[in-house]
Amino acid sequence: MTNSEVEAVMRDGTVLRADLHRPPAGRGPWPVLLARCPYGKRDPGILARLAPDAAARRGYLVVLQDTRGRFASDGDWEPLVHERDDGYDTVRWAARLPGADGRVAMYGPSYLGQAQWAAAAAAPPELVAVLPEFAWSDPYDGLLARGGVPERGLVTQWSLGLGQEVLRRRYATAPRELRRALAQWADAVAALDRPDAPAGAWDPEILRRLPVPGRPDGPAARPAYAASAPPRLPAFTVAGWYDAFVQGSLDHHHRAGGAGHPAALLVGPWSHGNQTARVGAADFGRDADQAAIDGGRSLLDRELDWLDAVLGKDGADRPAGGALVFVMGVNRWRRLDRWPPESVATTWFLRAAGALSIRPPAPGEAPDTFRHDPADPAPVRGGALLLTAGYPAGPFDQRPVEARPDVLVFTSRPLAGPLEVIGRVRVTLTVAASAGPADWVARLCDVAPDGTSVNLTDGIARTGGPGPAEAPVEVPVDLWSTAHVFRPGHRLRLQVAAAGRPRWESLSPAAVRTVFHDADRLSRLVLPVVGGGAATRW
Repeated sequence: MTNSEVEAVMRDGTVLRADLHRPPAGRGPWPVLLARCPYGKRDPGILARLAPDAAARRGYLVVLQDTRGRFASDGDWEPLVHERDDGYDTVRWAARLPGADGRVAMYGPSYLGQAQWAAAAAAPPELVAVLPEFAWSDPYDGLLARGGVPERGLVTQWSLGLGQEVLRRRYATAPRELRRALAQWADAVAALDRPDAPAGAWDPEILRRLPVPGRPDGPAARPAYAASAPPRLPAFTVAGWYDAFVQGSLDHHHRAGGAGHPAALLVGPWSHGNQTARVGAADFGRDADQAAIDGGRSLLDRELDWLDAVLGKDGADRPAGGALVFVMGVNRWRRLDRWPPESVATTWFLRAAGALSIRPPAPGEAPDTFRHDPADPAPVRGGALLLTAGYPAGPFDQRPVEARPDVLVFTSRPLAGPLEVIGRVRVTLTVAASAGPADWVARLCDVAPDGTSVNLTDGIARTGGPGPAEAPVEVPVDLWSTAHVFRPGHRLRLQVAAAGRPRWESLSPAAVRTVFHDADRLSRLVLPVVGGGAATRW
């Protein structure tokens, strides 16, 4: 049974509207499962992800609400700004709905996940648990920027994706202006998937008419809560190794566990929009699909099983903690007592002749150089992306990128035994550029015996400012986290480049780039190795 466009009045008088999906039998009371969504509460993709009728059959009163300024809700849309106060007010309202038992949990992916953390930070007393999926933590570490470099591709495609509704509302009484604006918007959207699109396509003029998060003349973009004071309530966090927000999700989980409440984590080999077994160019096997994780229950069923336990429903087990992570390379799920697991930081040194070795370099080892051309920057191929359909996320063969003269590669010898890496990967480069600012992209790959080089995780950092040549400087590059077994006969590879078009906005001028790797100016990759360097026997 569904009740449509049920109104909730926020503290400033703005009316937000929701659809209520009730259990098919009984009169309650039931716990509430709330999702707050800017994409349209009746969007087919959203309904498929949230499966409100399936959740209602599990005994939940499901509430799907359009956020402020979106679709049926009143007010003005301003990304990230109102979710704390509106989330608090909505939780309190939902707890008092007819048929509700006074307890509210929240669920949903991406912005819906961020809306959960924002509401949780406001601490409405009726909010008993959150189940965020694929949500960022610090907006300047994955959403708006990474390593000080703007996430131009993500912000542009996301803002345009929400822009049609903004324009329809803004020009509702000016049909001629609406037609012009929508035509401009449609041209901008179409241009993003063109492989030959100029750099300006990712900064179209229509963006000036849209509420873009983090814009200089707009509201400040802040984390949902201070990292030192996370919300204190049970949390089930879902992430994907190829999701643009994977590290933020892991950081949320780590803080939630430290707050002393039940905290569970599930990480698949997934991207932001794809939780099947086939991601990018890889087939991770049917057990990787969210429909039957590890050959068992679906992602939604696992989330609701956990929530049943948190709420103390009859017949439910105790709420599970720890982490269930998919380990790539061997393509198996692994249960961990905690995240991150115990590991040994193992250093691999960049060496001359494109080598990557556990042995440090000798004094006087010659550096490597390449030239960066801003008119033809190194492209991104797969990875933890959130771009358009023309730039899919996930693992892909990197050899077309590695063949470019502006991409350095450092490769180990074939491994004699398996090497299991679970946790945060970090790179430190000693570098110089003949002109700045200079961006530095580092990417970890697994090279198979046939030469296929598959990307695992990457990161970027910016050094210097406008001006003449830089002196050598040591720059840390955070590659975020992964879980992967490098199998015997495979090799480790680290790419170093100056750009990742069209993902990151580059301000780097034409310049000669230098990567040092001698005894006095080390460049190194640090891997979190578990199991004593050998893979666990599955």
